[in-house]
Amino acid sequence: MTTHDPASLSRSLSRAEQAALGSGADFWSTKQVGSVPSLVLTDGPHGVRRQVGASDHLGIAGSEPATCFPPAVGLGQSWDTELVGKVGRALGVESRALDVDVLLGPGVNIKRDPRCGRNFEYFSEDPHLTGTLATSWVQGLQSTGVGASLKHFAANNTEHDRMRSSSDVAPRPLREIYLRAFQAVVERAQPWTVMCSYNRINGTYASENRWLLTEVLRDEWGFDGVVVSDWGAVQDRVKAVAAGLDLEMPGSGGGSDADVVEAVEAGTLDAVVLERAAARTVALAAKAEIGRARDAAPFDPEAHHALARAAAAQCVVLLKNDAVGAEPVLPLTAGRSLAVIGEFAQAPRYQGGGSSHVNPTRVDIPLDEIRALSPDAEVTFTAGFTTDGTGDAAALRDEAVRAAGAAETAVVFLGLAAHQESEGFDREHIELPAEQLELLADVVCAQPRTVVVLSHGGVLRLAPVAELAPAVLDGALLGQAGGGALADVLFGRVNPSARLTETVPVRIQDTPAYLDFPGEHGHVAYGEGLFVGYRWYDARDIAVTYPFGHGLSYTSFAYTGLELSAGADGITAQVTVTNTGERTGREVVQFYVAKSGSSVVRPVQELKGHVGVTLAPGESRQVTVTLDRPDLAYWDTRADRWIVEGGTYEVRVAASSRDIRVSASVEVTGDELVLALTVDSTLGEVLAAPGAAEILGALMPMPQAEADSDVLGIDMAKMMASIPVRRLVSFAAGAVTQADLDKIIDQLNTARAASSQA
Repeated sequence: MTTHDPASLSRSLSRAEQAALGSGADFWSTKQVGSVPSLVLTDGPHGVRRQVGASDHLGIAGSEPATCFPPAVGLGQSWDTELVGKVGRALGVESRALDVDVLLGPGVNIKRDPRCGRNFEYFSEDPHLTGTLATSWVQGLQSTGVGASLKHFAANNTEHDRMRSSSDVAPRPLREIYLRAFQAVVERAQPWTVMCSYNRINGTYASENRWLLTEVLRDEWGFDGVVVSDWGAVQDRVKAVAAGLDLEMPGSGGGSDADVVEAVEAGTLDAVVLERAAARTVALAAKAEIGRARDAAPFDPEAHHALARAAAAQCVVLLKNDAVGAEPVLPLTAGRSLAVIGEFAQAPRYQGGGSSHVNPTRVDIPLDEIRALSPDAEVTFTAGFTTDGTGDAAALRDEAVRAAGAAETAVVFLGLAAHQESEGFDREHIELPAEQLELLADVVCAQPRTVVVLSHGGVLRLAPVAELAPAVLDGALLGQAGGGALADVLFGRVNPSARLTETVPVRIQDTPAYLDFPGEHGHVAYGEGLFVGYRWYDARDIAVTYPFGHGLSYTSFAYTGLELSAGADGITAQVTVTNTGERTGREVVQFYVAKSGSSVVRPVQELKGHVGVTLAPGESRQVTVTLDRPDLAYWDTRADRWIVEGGTYEVRVAASSRDIRVSASVEVTGDELVLALTVDSTLGEVLAAPGAAEILGALMPMPQAEADSDVLGIDMAKMMASIPVRRLVSFAAGAVTQADLDKIIDQLNTARAASSQA
């Protein structure tokens, strides 16, 4: 097909052929049209789910074996952009080996509420962290000649009624929270495709939302790839094409192709719009053709499994590690007897359910891996509980307690089973099963040296666990090599360095969207606005069990010597990090920015940068991070654009959102923002313009604030400042006319425009 001009090739096609390029041939492939080849798109994001026989979108039918890397809920906890890029490249190699042209991922939707059933596919509650990690994932994947599909665009934050519900969200949170990660990935990584979501946004289906798909995605952000629908997300293909959709998936038997052709012939769909959509699909096919020309040799399952294990170990968060006796419980010492308890130790939960479900090349069993690292020790196993409600719970618990009491340390695996969280439905609560908490309480009574290992895709209420157990590891979902990775961290072969990407609340009632989730009657009110995740807890000073960014280590670190400078690129921050402990370890240094005295409502602080640094005991290193100027901006709804507010910014360098180690302030030059005055501007806004007081004073006398305040008991100046100037007509008793005000406003706007251009 080789062509350097997709637009010309598109114009050479008939309308029927152009329309055919915009819908699937079957579940996973597009149509071959003339010299334009068929493309294969298949599910990711943490593994290649290549179905070659029966096909579906829910993970029911089988797929080819592929490496199951840590899902985003786990991979995000690494806070490691380089590692995420390596995983992306490995996924590209496997995609190429399995003849896949576009891998459907990454998912960058924000974790608005911990009950969302699909949170395991998303990176974090923070748009900056999400955008940074997803950018590396896309760059890694596409470096292999395989395209990414950034999803789900946009504001798709619940599974309940997901194909119809409207996400009703105000402009600022939509821009600053829910679109910001998408924007970062589009502008920095140029994904081949963007996948529009099922839901409506402020009443309009994403697939039919011209503002979203054309004005924002293409005109503002410069996206030049293909907009593909989520599978079954198109309500009306003619409206979707007009809005900016290029490819409807899966195939619909050609019915929608005919609808598009008919609309063009009837004049209800611009022929140029169809031609451009077809040209973008042609361009995608050309990219895929180049990718196919690369070596597509079979991938090395063992090498990729080793990468999956190394990656998973970087994703394990050490939440707690108290001392029992003279030393912390972790790391474990090989050779000492262990009681391993919990069904997940022998039947691990390592990925989520639904469209991303991967057929792994192999699975590491945590119990086996623990025994392999302590071959001379007695390691017993008891199930302790079942995940399906069968069995004698009391008998299982009693057996586990006896084993724990007989060992030197107990390792208890707790978490959620696959049927308790999945794509397609949301959780109703964030509790661990009661029988697991009862088991833990009894085990700790029998064996104070107890470690809890958690497996789950969504946030859990961990206050009971934190109160009972002296040591807690959060494994989230770690992929097929998670068992080996957990053993590596338990025994200290790997020093834990992962960090939470979500706040762990004390209770579900404390969460930002508690009263507005999952919505009702087809609408989801985003009532918390900007205050998602740690932004909410900080603004309301709410206690949490574990804060965003939290994670411990087997060593310790100190931060000193923060230096800041501001320039055209943003704020440059330099800080010295020292390993003050006795083990080599990696520290994730987090940079939060606060803007006091802002003219707009802002979160208390926001993450704007992070860097990982690995240090030997006693080693110090200066790390430098640039907090990009665009990331300092807020969305100004009056100007309908990003604005960097001038003034003092405080940079807080931290080990978590609530563990600030050192801070300093720097002055930032703001963007000029001159808003046109109107007769609906307040008197205070008008009087702020140079010369306005003299002009208005000559037209009518202004009230004497001090005298009137004494008489009326009010602050007259403040009261008058909030009055729209058009009301002066009625207040002035005929002394001022509407024409007078119009003339004054025009005069002031002209003077301000001339001043800003000078």
